Amino acid sequence: MSVRSVVIHGHFYQPPREDPWLNEVAAEPPAAPYHDWNQRIEQECYRAVVAARLYAPDGRITQIVNTLASISFNFGPTLLEWLERQTPSTYAAVLDADRQSRERHGGHGNAIAMPYHHAILPLSSRRDKVTEVRWGIADFRRRFGRDPEGMWLPETAVDAETLDVLAAEGIRFTILAPHQVEHAPPGGLPGCYRTPGGRSIALFVYDGPISHDVAFGPLLKDAAAWAERLLAQAKGKSEPRLVAVATDGETYGHHHRFGEVALAWLLREFERRSGVRVENFAAFLARHPPRHDVALVAPTSWSCAHGVERWRADCGCRMAPERPTQQRWRAPLRAALDWLAGELHPRFEREGTELFTDPWAARDAYGAVVSSDEAAIARFVAAQMRRPDDAARRARARELLDLERNALRMFTSCGWFFDDIAGLESVQILRYAARAIELAGADAPRLEAGVLGRLARAEANEPGAGTGRDVYLSRVKRRVPAEAASRPDSGGPGGDAARELLRAVTLLEHDRSPRAIAVVAELAERVQRDGSPVPFDAQTAFYRIRAASPPDWAAQLAPVAWRLGFAHGDGAAKGEGEDGEGGDH
Repeated sequence: MSVRSVVIHGHFYQPPREDPWLNEVAAEPPAAPYHDWNQRIEQECYRAVVAARLYAPDGRITQIVNTLASISFNFGPTLLEWLERQTPSTYAAVLDADRQSRERHGGHGNAIAMPYHHAILPLSSRRDKVTEVRWGIADFRRRFGRDPEGMWLPETAVDAETLDVLAAEGIRFTILAPHQVEHAPPGGLPGCYRTPGGRSIALFVYDGPISHDVAFGPLLKDAAAWAERLLAQAKGKSEPRLVAVATDGETYGHHHRFGEVALAWLLREFERRSGVRVENFAAFLARHPPRHDVALVAPTSWSCAHGVERWRADCGCRMAPERPTQQRWRAPLRAALDWLAGELHPRFEREGTELFTDPWAARDAYGAVVSSDEAAIARFVAAQMRRPDDAARRARARELLDLERNALRMFTSCGWFFDDIAGLESVQILRYAARAIELAGADAPRLEAGVLGRLARAEANEPGAGTGRDVYLSRVKRRVPAEAASRPDSGGPGGDAARELLRAVTLLEHDRSPRAIAVVAELAERVQRDGSPVPFDAQTAFYRIRAASPPDWAAQLAPVAWRLGFAHGDGAAKGEGEDGEGGDH
């Protein structure tokens, strides 16, 4: 029997939300009861996909699995920066998933890279394309300890120059939607694209209908049906066949509650079946290099039927088509920031030539440390300078690099994706623009006047918000007070008993006394008596501790395992051989 391959890819990303002056995320009331959207989505999705539950028919947990160890994935570097700082256990699980997959697939890891900021690269200059790609590669290398083989393009937005830049930087493949290539190779095989620069890169094309039904249709409510759809697509050809699915990673748990449970069930189901291999693109490419040349349809993306117009025009694509809104504001917003970038980059070059050995090389190399601590950044700046012993020049050199960082991140695609220039995402990219203007020094008043004049032509949809100029003056220039940007101690919903239970469970790793077990049992009973479910994080921590325990200690933990919602209170917590149900997750 020939073995067919399935690759499931998750693109995990949230826009950067940090205030560029405070480097803190301000409270976002629409994300309530959480402090902000990053915190809310981490709770609903990211911690869930790295600790997904498999259930017995009676609803008790048989196993907790890191689904990222089995699926292809990328995380936006700015999201990883937030996870590293705010949720280190989730962050560590992401890195560990790639390590596990490398062991499983002959050194080919599940993680692929992404340009550092979620910019629409076909709308960027080549120089900005190169910097974004180099920053993304450097950040990936720092975190995952290896060079990336593939790179996800934001919104899969592509043109010939973008692919030439990827190939020039050593990227072997990317992933596109079916409508972005002409005559995709049969059997899910990768195609070879020859760039205008004489380079080549492999293009994988995901299955459009199945991906749509995972993201927007019924398949996460019926994992058995999802499995059959994938297997049906994988049958019938004698050549090596690959079925690839690609969606936002937030599909699993945020957009679809318990979507990670359906994913975990699907992965276990395929582990049990012969004739199907769940793997990643890099491992498949190593066995099946591209044999068919393909032509590109460009510029295109996966979420705009009009190419890349969603990020510069009133093309009709929007989040809520049922509402009578207009997106005419997109063009003047793009014009304002394009103009600003055109003013900032020459200033960086003029001043930077006096300070750096090579200002553009310094900008490109900055990606290796941009998310590091202040000491690492200080060492980097000094190493790039002509006269590193001059403290005033060092300070200005750092400001110039920060100017360029903000000039890049003000093009984060989310600023145009949604339906109003008065929305959170558009206001955020205007904050980056304002910070870049401030760092320009004496030229700042002229630059701000130029931006305001162009934003005055951008009419908001929100009643009373006025124009983009008004939004800038009222919501960007009036900075968020530091105290409003501080993170509450609670970390989101959950009572004192839930937090006490998590602490008590964590102590079991070192305290093997009967009293420690009794405390966990008492707190679990108290939480449930209050009408609350056993906390997700407490279950996850308990499973990890018990799975790593010697048999005698694991046996002593059996009674409390039952209290915490696990099956087989008198056996192992790993749940081998358990049969959960595939439907209605």
